[in-house]
Amino acid sequence: MNLPTVLDLITDRETTARQRADRLREQITALTGELARLDGELADLATTRTTLRTLAADEFTADDPTIASGPYQQILHILGTAPAGMRAKGICLALGVEPSPKNVEGTRAKLKRMVNRHVLTEDEPGVFTLSQKRT
Repeated sequence: MNLPTVLDLITDRETTARQRADRLREQITALTGELARLDGELADLATTRTTLRTLAADEFTADDPTIASGPYQQILHILGTAPAGMRAKGICLALGVEPSPKNVEGTRAKLKRMVNRHVLTEDEPGVFTLSQKRT
């Protein structure tokens, strides 16, 4: 083998290696960007988890966790003006919330929680009133 042939082989090999290195650098850049995006998402999720745990801890360590939040306070206020009691749909209407099935069921779930904690009574199925001890 002569020197020009060997040098041509080295040049070809060098070109191939350079092209492969360039492709790898492009992949590294893309992966670095994706990793940075995922690290940011993980940090956001960790912050969200911490915030939710803090809020939940505040809610459930309150003197009366059932009625500590705004929505429960609004429901109690409305039921305070309705001595005969109300249904979930009526409470939605009184709150100015669209009485869609989703909203009515969400309100009903809150009402049931309040019944379980003896804040409300449900003497007639679906009709909720304030417990006697709260009036």
